[in-house]
Amino acid sequence: MQPNQQRNQIKAGIQVRIILKQHQKSGKLTDGIVKDILTNSSTHPHGIKVRLTDGKVGRVQSVLK
Repeated sequence: MQPNQQRNQIKAGIQVRIILKQHQKSGKLTDGIVKDILTNSSTHPHGIKVRLTDGKVGRVQSVLK
């Protein structure tokens, strides 16, 4: 299981790359810093849903270091 699919790997304040709902078909990714974790389950096959500090909501595709 990838880190972007595990809730315990995502914390507020880390930098991530997400895919917004409207960009799922195009695959366009957005970088940002996690403000809130919106997925309640411990894992999700499409990525953990988060809200970024700028208010955008999407599923984590990768964690940036």
